[in-house]
Amino acid sequence: MSVCADEFKEVAFSALSDRNVSALGSQALAVRANEWKHAETKHFVYHFFESFVAAPVSTEAEFYYSTIAQDLAKDTAQWERKCHIFIFERPADWAQFQTKGALDPWTGGLHAQGELFVLRNAQNKWKGNTLGHEITHLVVYRFFGNGVPRWLNEGFAEYAGERGYAAFYRARGYRARPTSAAVDPAKFIPVRELTGMLEYPRETERVMTFYDESERLVRYLVASDKAGFATFLASMAQGNQFESALGKGFGARFSGLDAFERAFKDYATHEHGTSIQN
Repeated sequence: MSVCADEFKEVAFSALSDRNVSALGSQALAVRANEWKHAETKHFVYHFFESFVAAPVSTEAEFYYSTIAQDLAKDTAQWERKCHIFIFERPADWAQFQTKGALDPWTGGLHAQGELFVLRNAQNKWKGNTLGHEITHLVVYRFFGNGVPRWLNEGFAEYAGERGYAAFYRARGYRARPTSAAVDPAKFIPVRELTGMLEYPRETERVMTFYDESERLVRYLVASDKAGFATFLASMAQGNQFESALGKGFGARFSGLDAFERAFKDYATHEHGTSIQN
């Protein structure tokens, strides 16, 4: 009998309600192949090595899932296929998987076609926003498909992941607030260039700027009009150019791309060198 309980409970692979994994998932399960364990909650199927590591992941995953869907005003009640989460604990195992899956070297987590792959160090008290970041990718993928540009996908994942991580700890009595890294003015990427990128920058030193600036651009747009951002996101997913989607989401709020860039650059680089709480 398959297991569909909301609470985390270890079960045999054969008892999972969904046992279909992708080629990348199969590569993950090939690492220490005989040692994987399995469990399931309301929205996720988990593959892991130790329950004491995976159980807290399940609590966070369900929290982030609900928070992000709510932020996007999306109803996930009709989703039938659960997302699979593969949880690595040893950096050496993750490095082996990175090689097998041809992952980017800086990657500490990955969403691919409805599956999540994460490295979770049980020794770290503060786990960071990686899980929330990757679950954001999942929710965006489920609702908007593969059409969301790279900068927007990563920028929104950074924004929502940080918000979700802070909210998770606030709900447990901590005074946590989401932070946002200001961009070095000397490394600022012009908006036309940033929003025209199809992939990450080739230069490794520009990757962090790409992430930080994309997150700041998402934050700037959401702060301008949260409902307008949702329209903007849907328009970008449908293949609209940045300036066209900006008009659809925000109307006449922004008067031309040049004026927009001047205002955004000031926002993005403000207080560079500090950790800004929002």
